[in-house]
Amino acid sequence: MTTQDALVIFTPSGKRGRFALGTPVLTAARQLGVDLDSVCGGRGICSKCQISPGYGEFAKHGVTVSEGALSEWNAVEERYKSKRGLIDGRRLGCQAKVQGDVVIDVPPESQVHKQVIRKRAEARQINLDPSVTLHYVEVTEPDMHDPSGDFERLSMALRDQWQVEAVRADLSVLTRLQTTLRKGEWKVTVALHRERDDETPRIMHLWPGLYEGTIYGVAVDLGSTTIAGHLCDLRSGEVLASSGLMNPQIRFGEDLMSRVSYSMMNETGAAEMTAAVRAGMNTLFTNIADEAGIDKGLIMDAVFVCNPVMHHLFLGIDPYELGQAPFALATSGSLHLTARDLDLQLHPSARVYILPCIAGHVGADAAAVALSEAPEKSKDLVLVVDVGTNAEILLGNTTKVLACSSPTGPAFEGAQISSGQRAAPGAIERVEIDPVTKDPRFKVIGSDLWSDEAGFDAAIATTGITGICGSGIIEMVAEMRMAGIVDGPGLIGSPEQVGSDRVFKDGRTHSYLVWDGSADGGPRITVTNRDIREIQMAKAALYSGARLLMDKFGVDTVDRIVLAGAFGAHISPKHAMVLGMIPDVPLNKVSSAGNAAGTGARIALLNRKARAEVEYTVSQIHKIETAIEPRFQEHFVNASNIPNAVEGFPNLFSILTLPDVNFNTGGDSEGGGRRRRRG
Repeated sequence: MTTQDALVIFTPSGKRGRFALGTPVLTAARQLGVDLDSVCGGRGICSKCQISPGYGEFAKHGVTVSEGALSEWNAVEERYKSKRGLIDGRRLGCQAKVQGDVVIDVPPESQVHKQVIRKRAEARQINLDPSVTLHYVEVTEPDMHDPSGDFERLSMALRDQWQVEAVRADLSVLTRLQTTLRKGEWKVTVALHRERDDETPRIMHLWPGLYEGTIYGVAVDLGSTTIAGHLCDLRSGEVLASSGLMNPQIRFGEDLMSRVSYSMMNETGAAEMTAAVRAGMNTLFTNIADEAGIDKGLIMDAVFVCNPVMHHLFLGIDPYELGQAPFALATSGSLHLTARDLDLQLHPSARVYILPCIAGHVGADAAAVALSEAPEKSKDLVLVVDVGTNAEILLGNTTKVLACSSPTGPAFEGAQISSGQRAAPGAIERVEIDPVTKDPRFKVIGSDLWSDEAGFDAAIATTGITGICGSGIIEMVAEMRMAGIVDGPGLIGSPEQVGSDRVFKDGRTHSYLVWDGSADGGPRITVTNRDIREIQMAKAALYSGARLLMDKFGVDTVDRIVLAGAFGAHISPKHAMVLGMIPDVPLNKVSSAGNAAGTGARIALLNRKARAEVEYTVSQIHKIETAIEPRFQEHFVNASNIPNAVEGFPNLFSILTLPDVNFNTGGDSEGGGRRRRRG
């Protein structure tokens, strides 16, 4: 630190630190662990890191902030303000640089944790056979004629009363052993951990006398965007609480490759991200224990599922090798660790099981989906798609299972979309567009009313209409295609071609006005042709991965499709098919598995034999690397069309027609063009 370093204070967190002049505010926030969002990793393209600097005297903080405390307004900020609007006085944290002592307020919409976490524990019948069990025993008291140790006599009691032939114990247990035995008058309840029948069980905890309480386990789905946990009673299997929070690593970049890049470009980058995710995990454990009203120290077992980059960063392994071919994992097998190994604040002897990864970009989360959905047990051919920033895709039946990952990017979660945002109150999540008037009606998160229904304005008064989330942008683009606003190649028509003044000239292309709240100080929500392109690229990557697996399987159709993942649960099958995200099947053959990865984690938590099962299943899955498959690019080009340039989609077109329009070669002045039925 030099005398030139400036004091930066963040509110409402109160975190503060000194930074060299010229340090971007976002960088300062990252280093202090301030909850400041950044979708693009500080590249100046997402504009999620808005901040409000304060000027003048702050007696509370003992600092006076001058007008020049931040660098001057720049071209990136000006461009954003002219396109989307920016509240007066706000700056972009990645652009504004520290030039002097400053107080920075992080508004609620810029705070990562504001997102609605939609992952929940799906109802699922699971055979209860946890790895941690309770055993009450009565131990023989020592005497002068039997000089054996207390631990040895406890071991004998377990053998005689529970047929447990041998046990081990952590040092932390041995240090409390004698006190506990005597307090319980030689009667104790033992918590034993045994993952496999052929291993020596380990004593994790002792209670004096008969312990009539319970013990807990937690199943965690560590996603690149969200972390979701399910607290389970290991004696009943009941889910007592489910909780989630934003992955704190988002401030280092939303998509996985931006985080890999961050670790490559910063010597301590990987360590920073490891510390961030572990701290986030401990916050989750505190929240979930508080929600259930239990002692966090009674959580004795934990199961984690995650994608390969999250897997490595959680373990403290630099993900460098995952950023380049051949995408080598440090380890792909399952891991048996202790909570202490990962700095997790659970029971001192708590055990951690991490499911195996399938391949370089097909992780333990995909393994958990395989455990939950069991494609290898399906008689019909099932396509399981876990939709996220990096989609994992499984295709299989009783003969074989294939797997691949597809780099969809964050567009489906609202990132890189001009009016996009993650799922939070005020975000548009459902859309319908009248094919005649071209006017939209929509629903926003936080209200069950459509925008044209009575009471809508009152219902959204506290949240407003703030943007479009992932499920909303999928429905929006599909509805624009069905209404003849967008053509097959993805071009938005002119006002004359479309027949609506909601379409307006926007640079070299056209955009579509969804909502104009500027009169009341709100945003002007539009869909631009660039937005359409982003969604086309994402859905083409998803479809191409699925189609590539179908090629490898030697089929042109599948029997059914399962949409997995928290996001997958909110996707409309019809809109997904109109968009061309998924292959053509009857709509009643498309189902949602909800958070299948979380369900798989819960199965592995509550049934130790399921761990061996998933390890075997993963060993039998055939991995396909999309990056080296020549046909992937061919499928990608075809799938860039909406819904597809060559695939027929007969099931879809048996229930609807799409306008036969092409705006690149002009259209009729009434807009909409001719309609045709494909079959």
